Amino acid sequence: MPQDTQQIVTKLWNYCAVLRDDGLSYGDYVEQLTCLLFLKMAHEQTQAPWNKPSPFPKDCDWPSLRKRDGDELETHYRHVLERLGKQPGMLGIIFRKAQNKIQDPAKLRRLIADLIDGEQWSTLDADVKGDAYEGLLEKNAQDTKSGAGQYFTPRALIRAIVDVMQPGPDETVCDPACGTGGFLLAAHDYIQKHHKLDKDQKKHLRLEALRGWEIVDSTARLCAMNLVLHGIGGDDSPIAVDDALRSDPGARFSMVLTNPPFGRKSSITYVTEEGEAEKASLQVERQDFWASTSNKQLNFVQHVRTLLDVNGRAAVVVPDNVLFEGGAGEVVRRKLLAECDVHTLLRLPTGIFYAQGVKANVLFFTKKPGAAKPWTQKLWIYDLRTNKDFTLKTNPLKREDLDEFVEVCKPGAVQTRKATWGEKKPEGRWRSYGIDELLARDKASLDIFWLKDESLEDSANLPPPEVIAAEIAEDLRAALEQFEAIQADLERKD
Repeated sequence: MPQDTQQIVTKLWNYCAVLRDDGLSYGDYVEQLTCLLFLKMAHEQTQAPWNKPSPFPKDCDWPSLRKRDGDELETHYRHVLERLGKQPGMLGIIFRKAQNKIQDPAKLRRLIADLIDGEQWSTLDADVKGDAYEGLLEKNAQDTKSGAGQYFTPRALIRAIVDVMQPGPDETVCDPACGTGGFLLAAHDYIQKHHKLDKDQKKHLRLEALRGWEIVDSTARLCAMNLVLHGIGGDDSPIAVDDALRSDPGARFSMVLTNPPFGRKSSITYVTEEGEAEKASLQVERQDFWASTSNKQLNFVQHVRTLLDVNGRAAVVVPDNVLFEGGAGEVVRRKLLAECDVHTLLRLPTGIFYAQGVKANVLFFTKKPGAAKPWTQKLWIYDLRTNKDFTLKTNPLKREDLDEFVEVCKPGAVQTRKATWGEKKPEGRWRSYGIDELLARDKASLDIFWLKDESLEDSANLPPPEVIAAEIAEDLRAALEQFEAIQADLERKD
């Protein structure tokens, strides 16, 4: 992280320690920063040299906060948040359901007057203030108790995926589970860095190229602010607060990049006659889906396929169960192999996500028009999992750990790929499987591995105990959900 960015992150984050003493979580603090930064920056835009009209209703702007103190400030701030949360467009996304969590008016005054008001945020380079905010989001994700990590995909992984996908200046990029906006920002940065944009392309990139959905209000707020600080978006937010799986939005995109939430089951909570809360599986049924299932991950794979233009490209992070699960899982895999060109699978190591024990992969495919034969002819697999140990603190995943994967992928030239695995190279992590082999496997499983696992023979190569424990817990949860699905099916038949 550049020195000036680091200084801003440190300055903003040091104040969090003061508020933590009052019981504020990291997430609460970042939420307050988000609201106040937006108010301050919007006020700056009304001054010279910008001289833009204020987007806020009367007496709901930054000066209205600066001139107040004590209990009057705390009361006014609450009213400002409530009123702005009812506004349309970007204002509504940023402030919807926002609440003041800072109960001490003196500390709220310090945050406003000393920390935020002292900086001219609009004059800072977009990379500086954007990267500073990204730094805060990453620190927030590291707070495992808050669960914020589930909305934060490792940036090293995102950059590698985007380097493989190579979005272009005239394309549209969508993330239907956008979290804090990592994929959208990486696509934006890639296009800016690798293409000389004309005036129309710059406007397209800022206002039209990027689109996301996020179901959680507070996370959508962080995402929208993240985009604003990077100079993306206008009066209307590119982020929609909604359940992306609810329906086909009708819009189609050149590219979908996404890491859907890790939970497998869609469910609703209801209260029984005895007054006890119970959860019921929520099966998603859509005409554009190949199979009806309550497995969120399988539903997202189907949803991504719907969102793509013909010849549109996708990279989707999926847990292992999507690769091997029977029933609806098999239906989805066979349909995907037939109707799309599923050309690449990256097997990810454990220990790289803030949700511990997750075994995940990245599935790359291209949507194709109707045809008699399966579009997938060869699936290339890169195994970054076997004999690889990463931890968030002592050995985090770095972009260079994915250099070989990006290199062998040869984006845009699938036909010229060459395997690094062979009889004389048993340690190679890159090889392909033909469509006949894939379809002949039990349940058309794509859960394929071939490298010799050294940890099975040498206890010195075992991953750390906390990683092993998390993997066991994840496997047990997966098995339990499989049994629960079988039980639900049997009860329906009764």
